[in-house]
Amino acid sequence: MKVIHNPQKLNIILKETSRQKKSIGFVPTMGALHLGHLSLIKMAVKENNTAVVSIFVNPTQFGPKEDFKKYPRSLKKDIAFCRTLGVDFVFLPDNKIMYPHGYSTFVNVEGLSSLLCGASRPGHFRGVTTIVAKLLNIVAPSVIYLGQKDAQQAIIIKRMVADLNFPVRVKIIPIVRQEDGLALSSRNIYLNKEQRADAVVLSKSLSLARSLFKGGARDSSRVIDRMRQFINKKKQARIDYISIVDLEKLRAIKKIDQSCLIVLAVKFGNTRLIDNIIINTLRNKNYAAV
Repeated sequence: MKVIHNPQKLNIILKETSRQKKSIGFVPTMGALHLGHLSLIKMAVKENNTAVVSIFVNPTQFGPKEDFKKYPRSLKKDIAFCRTLGVDFVFLPDNKIMYPHGYSTFVNVEGLSSLLCGASRPGHFRGVTTIVAKLLNIVAPSVIYLGQKDAQQAIIIKRMVADLNFPVRVKIIPIVRQEDGLALSSRNIYLNKEQRADAVVLSKSLSLARSLFKGGARDSSRVIDRMRQFINKKKQARIDYISIVDLEKLRAIKKIDQSCLIVLAVKFGNTRLIDNIIINTLRNKNYAAV
C-alpha cells in the first residue's frame, strides 16, 4: 500500500491503471475510520483491481461554529486499517494542496443542498460536492462507494455525477449499526454515557415508523408525530428534523404510497446525529429495502 500526498502524482499512477483497463474503486473519507467505513472499503477492494481511500477533513463543509478543529483524527490508526484491508493507495492531501491561495471555485447542487441537513447547515453540501468533484477528477474511479447513513449526501452526489457527466458509478452501501441499533458515526465518540444510551432512540424511532408502515399507516404526518413523541421521551434528545421524502428530489410526501426515505437529525448535547431508513416498494437494487 502506498500513501500519496500529491494529487498530480496519484492521478498519473491511476491513469496508467485505467489505460490497462483495470477498475478503480474509491472510498472518500474524513478519517476516524470505523466499521461503517470497513464495509465500504472491503467492497471497493473486493470488486475492483485497485482500491483507493482518501482521508481529508474537508474544511469547506464545516460551518463557522461547527466541529472542524475538534473533529476526530486518528491518522496512524486509519492508515494501518487501510493496509490491513488490502487498500492499494491512501490519498492524504492537506488543506493547502486542495484549497491553495486564491481558490474560488465551488460546485453546488441547487435545491437538494438546501433541504433537510442543508437547511440546518447552510453551505455544508456545497463543501461536500466541491471536494468530491475534486477527488473524482484526481482519482478518476470506476466506482465510488458511499454509505446510506449519509443518505442525503449520497443522493446529492449522485445528482452531481449525473449532471456533470462524471464517468463513474455510484454505489450506496447499507448502514452499519452497533448491536443496540445505533448507526456507526465518527461523532459517536462525543457522546457521554447518558447521551450514548439515549441516542439509541434514533434507530428505535425508525423501527417504530417501519412497524407503523407495515401495520398499514400511510399518513406521513401521523407517522412523524408518533416518532416525535417517542424521541421526546429522552431528555437528552433535541429534534432538528424528522421528514419523509421521495428518493430523488427529497421532497416531503404526504402519503407513504411510494418508495421513500425516512430521515431524522437529533442533537444530544452538542452532538448532532443523523439516521434514516428506506421504505422501498420498488426494491431498487441501489438502496437497502425495508
